[in-house]
Amino acid sequence: MGMSHKEDHTAEEARAASPEGEFQPRILAFACHYCAFAAADLAGVMRVPYQPSVRIIRLPCTGKLDHAHVLRAFEQGFDGVFAAG
Repeated sequence: MGMSHKEDHTAEEARAASPEGEFQPRILAFACHYCAFAAADLAGVMRVPYQPSVRIIRLPCTGKLDHAHVLRAFEQGFDGVFAAG
């Protein structure tokens, strides 16, 4: 999985990035190319705002999501993982 060290943030950095210094959880979303990613792309086209602490990874199918990728996300410091297909 291609998570770079540049995107690694601690909880303190996430709090510092929020307006009132409150905790902003880092979420990694695995999205199916044909379903959930299409919806996320449409939200971007429509300029629907969402938290910058959410990262989206497009997959051909969420059925191909390996449990090792989910565990790796937590190892990299993400607070939650969302799989949508």
